[in-house]
Formats: sequence, C-alpha cells, structure tokens
Amino acid sequence: MEFSSLEGERQYAALVRAADDLVIGLDFDGTLAPIVEDPEAADMHPDASGVLVKLAQQVRAIAVITGRPARQVLALGELDLVGDAIAEAGRELFVLGQYGNERWTSRERRVISPKPPRGLASFMSDLPRVLRRVGLPDAWIEEKGLAVAVHTRRLADPEGAFTTLLPVITEEARSHDLDVEPGRYVIEVRAPGRHKGNAVQLLAEELGAKGFVFVGDDLGDVEAFKAVMELRKSGMPTMLVCSGSSEQTALVELADVVVAGPDGVLGVLRELTADIRHARA
Repeated sequence: MEFSSLEGERQYAALVRAADDLVIGLDFDGTLAPIVEDPEAADMHPDASGVLVKLAQQVRAIAVITGRPARQVLALGELDLVGDAIAEAGRELFVLGQYGNERWTSRERRVISPKPPRGLASFMSDLPRVLRRVGLPDAWIEEKGLAVAVHTRRLADPEGAFTTLLPVITEEARSHDLDVEPGRYVIEVRAPGRHKGNAVQLLAEELGAKGFVFVGDDLGDVEAFKAVMELRKSGMPTMLVCSGSSEQTALVELADVVVAGPDGVLGVLRELTADIRHARA
C-alpha cells in the first residue's frame, strides 16, 4: 500500500491495532462497482463479496454509504447475501442509501426510509421543461424516491452537457428548496442538509468506533472525507482511500491512499485484512 504521507502510514498502523472497534465505510459506484453507462447495470465487482466477508470478520462493522436507494444497491451488489455471511460471523453490515437517509442492516433486514422532501415532486414535474429549454431533452432522468438524478453520460458530449446543466439545475433546485450534488456526469437533486458526512458521524457514534476507514471516488464522498478528518482531529485513527479516475480528482489531495478503481480498492481491503490478522497472531 502506497501512502501519500508518513502521517498516513502512522494512522494506518494505529487503526490496525484498533481493529476490534474499526468501522469500514465504502461508497458503491466507482468503489465497489465499476462506473458504467447504465447505472442499473452497475454490478458489484465479482471479488467484492468474498473480500468484504473476510474483512468483516476482523473489524467492528462494514457500511456501504451510497447515493443510490438502499433497495437498489442491495439488489445490484446482492448485499443481502453478503449481510447473511457477515451476520454468521457475528458482525454487522450496514447499507445507508440516499446519502444516509435510508438504512438497512444485516440484523434488522428491512429498509427504513423517510418521506420524500417537500418540493421534489414539483421539481420533477418541471424538469423535462428545463431540459428542453437548454436543448438537452435526452438527458436521462433517474427517479430515486427521495431524490432525482440527471445523467449526461449517455449523451454525445457528456462533459459539455454536464457543464451546461449544472448551473441551470442548481438554480431550479434552489427555487424548490432542494440541494444539488454533482458527480461523475450526474447531477443529483435531494433534500437539503443530509450528506454522507452525517452518516459517517452518526455511525461512528452509534458503534462506538475507535477507528474509521472511508473509501470513495466522487464529489458526493467529499463530506464523508471531511467527517473522517474531524474524527482524526479528535484523536481517532483513520484512513481515507480514493478510488481514482480521470473523470474526478476532487478526493485525491484529501486521501491517504489513491488506487485505481474497484480493483485497487479490493487490494487495499485485502491488505488491511491480512495486516490485522498478522497483528493478532
């Protein structure tokens, strides 16, 4: 594992020692699953299930913290089966969907979700008109229950379309009292004030974490990185891993370790598992 600093190496050694109370947080798209043109076809890396189960046996808990609806990511990653295997080992898998607004655990086995935010229905009804106005009627609209996402990846010029749409959708969202979360050729509109950083903080408190690792790849993970950095300032050993790509570099400067996509992420998780086992031997 190649660290960006000596401090990163020191943090890693400390969190290996804190493995009994270590929490692992992971994004899904671009982290456990490769980015694909059709988000509904984003299957989890074929090796991920086995890697997660083996790691779970060494740590306090694993949490998939994603912008996707919880039910969708459970299906795409077959995470209910992963949760079964983790539960058999006496550990727990959390799936926190829609930036932490939805919650599923391998113990409770049901998705807990709030009502959609006020303003979302009217925003969605106005959205096709907004897309036509800027000449991008074919941008794909993904309804997510508690949010809506506009994807430009399938368009002829995805980057140009994204650049055109971002300020327009941001203005429209604010008129409906909603927040905007830009990502890799996707613009998500959702309720204000809820992000992955909140999910990290609440999970650390709930589980009594004494170490925290977070792995992400996109702008939606910035708040989670910031929350983990705050945990580090409080004295908790932590590690931040960026699943790097040419499309998004926002996390690179914040990360202790930068790897190439899901293959690299799984390599880090395998090494962490081996190092914890070795420390206990």
